[in-house]
Amino acid sequence: MNQLYLPMDYSDLIPENHIVHVVNDMVNGLSDDIFFEAYRGGGRPAYHPKMMTKIILFGYTQKWFSCRDIAKALTENLPMMWLAAGQSPDFRTINRFRSERLQPLMDRLFTELTKLLIEEEYVDGKQYFLDGTKMEANANKYSFVWKKSIQGYEEKLQAKIEALLEKIHHHIKLDQENLQKEDSLFGTQRISSESLQRVIDSIEEELHEREAKVKQAQNPDEKKEMKKAFRAWKKIHIQASTDYLPRLQKYEEAFRTFWVRNSYSKVDVDATFMRMKDDHRFLYCATSMSSSVFGPGFFISSSCIRLIMLSFASLSI
Repeated sequence: MNQLYLPMDYSDLIPENHIVHVVNDMVNGLSDDIFFEAYRGGGRPAYHPKMMTKIILFGYTQKWFSCRDIAKALTENLPMMWLAAGQSPDFRTINRFRSERLQPLMDRLFTELTKLLIEEEYVDGKQYFLDGTKMEANANKYSFVWKKSIQGYEEKLQAKIEALLEKIHHHIKLDQENLQKEDSLFGTQRISSESLQRVIDSIEEELHEREAKVKQAQNPDEKKEMKKAFRAWKKIHIQASTDYLPRLQKYEEAFRTFWVRNSYSKVDVDATFMRMKDDHRFLYCATSMSSSVFGPGFFISSSCIRLIMLSFASLSI
């Protein structure tokens, strides 16, 4: 009783085929530089990032996703005690490492771990399984924005802007070649919001000059005509700055959000409207006789070999 017992090395008490050895070998096979990039240096010595990564990954294999559960296992679970070499960081330290240090490295770590699995012949590519499903987004089914509609609105706005430029180009020097440029976003020759802003700035300068001339005019009839022309220019300025420009910026932002998609949700711009399984919560497609419905959602796909997940993606295309 109350005597020291051997062995002191925990590894002798852990079976050779235990998954903790796989986690340990995988993380040890990665370069230290990958982990040290997340540290700026200075301050007190930190726990080794490889050790922290090991206990988090092993905790996930045991379905311990809470930092408190992982910290508790460090004092009760033999494989965890072996991975941590007897160290016991508290749950706050584990949480900070997971959110601040490990999160930015997840993509690179996943890639390096996959390469290591291939090199160690854990996976061979002979039996590759890929599957995916559509998942409902937490967005209103009536919050859709359609690319075809926005494109039509934008074309009509471009026509109005061109008519406005045609009206004022005799009075303001405009560089027509630089106003209309090939836009990769829209795939056509168009006037961008930046170009329209330059036109509005030119109109403002013209307004200041006309206002000064009105004040200097002596002839009442001439002054009346100048005021009438000034009001017309003021109306053009208001229309361009408060109507055309905001709408053009709105359409450009919408096209940047579309990317290669044909729709998105106003509530969740990452969600795309797609055909979902028959569900009363979704809006039925009026143009289709089938039972398929449209709703905001994502396409989730994953692939695995020998129960080892090699890829995971959330697509909104």
